[in-house]
Amino acid sequence: MAHRLMNGRLMNGPLAAAAVAATAVLALAPTQASAAPVPQPQAATAENLAAAGRTAAAPDTLATLSRFFAREGKVSLAAAQPRIEGGAVPVHYLSPEFVAGKPGAGVARLEFLASKAVSSDGQQAALWTAQTAAGWQVVNIATGDDEFRYAQLGAAKLPGGTVFREPQIDAWYVAGGDRVLPLDEDAATAVGAQGTSLAAYRARVVKAYGDKLPGSAYGKSGKAGGFAPTEATATAAEASGPATGLPMTAGAVALALGAAGAVAARRVRRQRVVRA
Repeated sequence: MAHRLMNGRLMNGPLAAAAVAATAVLALAPTQASAAPVPQPQAATAENLAAAGRTAAAPDTLATLSRFFAREGKVSLAAAQPRIEGGAVPVHYLSPEFVAGKPGAGVARLEFLASKAVSSDGQQAALWTAQTAAGWQVVNIATGDDEFRYAQLGAAKLPGGTVFREPQIDAWYVAGGDRVLPLDEDAATAVGAQGTSLAAYRARVVKAYGDKLPGSAYGKSGKAGGFAPTEATATAAEASGPATGLPMTAGAVALALGAAGAVAARRVRRQRVVRA
């Protein structure tokens, strides 16, 4: 079975193959990548959060985390001693239904639940956990602490709001009522330091991505972009080094709206492909 680290995220089996195939399409070929449905949890209920936490803390997951943290020699395999800190948190992304103007669609949709992993030398990673046909599984490992840091920033800036990411420009926001407020520089560039109205934000994302939805002329034109795996924009030529796997499923990478050029370059902050 193939095992890969995608953008600092560990993948294996069908997901690894799908992600690398999509990588090649986006980076090299004049065709549009396709992606399977995301195995999302239906809701961030207490039961689901607890299940995600148990999956993240399972012995097999911790063993894989040891290999993940040791992959670049920053810490030895034996010394990594990963641990899970705190409970799982819901992670939302910009909703394609919102962009498409589907009645009742919220600005963001729940993509996965994330648990924070920390190694003995202080490295941090997010375990992306989703409810798949095979049950609860870790579907990605992401370097850094974005999911948790922005959740805290959003709760402080707009209590009760929904924190979400616009993956096309790697921007994080918090939305509540009729307001969308930025949580990082990319978001502030997009909507202004003081944020914008929900209607104005939708007008912006419709302009940016509305013609790149499934079935659009853009999507049928053979251009890279449209809806494609969010994390599949690095090139397969960057692959090198060892990795070991967790149980994964195809389509676990969150669906994104169109992205190319400078946007893809901006995402390199958390991206790398490593082939086993």
